[in-house]
Amino acid sequence: MTQSKDLTGKTDPTGTYDVIVVGGGAAGLSAALVLGRSRRRTLVVDAGEPRNAPSDHMQGYLTRDGMSPAEFLALGREEIARYGVEFVRDRVVDVSRGEDFAVALAGGRTAHARRLIVTTGLRDELPAVPGVAERFGRDVLHCPFCHGWEVRDERFGVLASSPRSVHQALMVSGWSDDVTLFLHTVAERELSDDDLRRLSAAGVKVVPGEVAGLRVEDDRLNGVRLADGSTHDRSVLFVAPRALPQTGLMERLGAELEETPYGAYPVVDPTGRTTVPGVWTAGNAMGFAEQVVHAASGGYRAAGAVVGDLIMSDLDAALEA
Repeated sequence: MTQSKDLTGKTDPTGTYDVIVVGGGAAGLSAALVLGRSRRRTLVVDAGEPRNAPSDHMQGYLTRDGMSPAEFLALGREEIARYGVEFVRDRVVDVSRGEDFAVALAGGRTAHARRLIVTTGLRDELPAVPGVAERFGRDVLHCPFCHGWEVRDERFGVLASSPRSVHQALMVSGWSDDVTLFLHTVAERELSDDDLRRLSAAGVKVVPGEVAGLRVEDDRLNGVRLADGSTHDRSVLFVAPRALPQTGLMERLGAELEETPYGAYPVVDPTGRTTVPGVWTAGNAMGFAEQVVHAASGGYRAAGAVVGDLIMSDLDAALEA
């Protein structure tokens, strides 16, 4: 490879990056910002499939409350470019570990790095109810912290996918006094006496029977239709998507995974370091409940740890020499 020099001021005779960040969402861009400012030659590879793409806005991020996810990411890409970070729209299809990490991209390129930060997130698998996927992020929602304020005091429905949906119904009752839990494929006998007492105390109505579809008028949800033909007036429906962690790269590298009720995630230390030497993770790649603000924080934390690891590694090599 030819000798290269970028805005960090660092010269690299091999063309190898200090760090490749896989995933250009909040976690990946935050990590890249810290790495660029730390004068580390960095490549961000992003497939362009953010989890929150269906939403028109994101909430709860101080100074960014209400911003569209697309605008947030665009600003992030502008910021990392100021520090010489390279961004490429591509997909990582394979990764291997030798003296360094070899990262193969769908476009045919193979890039090399001393360290990896994997922020590939997760994918939401929505309940197979007609109309749910089409309205997800609008009036079919999953997180009251993300959207509860915007739909406060409306007529809420909660689509049960397991007995754990009781918890979701109890939580969303903090944003509306009119909440109905549709048991859908959950049998009423699967709810404990404690579940039923709590639902009653919260004023949540429980409706058995499978949900067959949604009633939409003028591009607005206004009802939930059951398989028996009955319809219940609702203007918002909360669902619990099945989380599908994107752990393929971690598995190829041999990372230890831990099973949770929301899928298998890498075992990590407080900085996001995985069990594979030289590999960190952040954001929804390490847990189901990471919001944008958490992902950005996790990316910062991982990048700081990586920078320290690189500095100490270079010092150790110099001492040995």
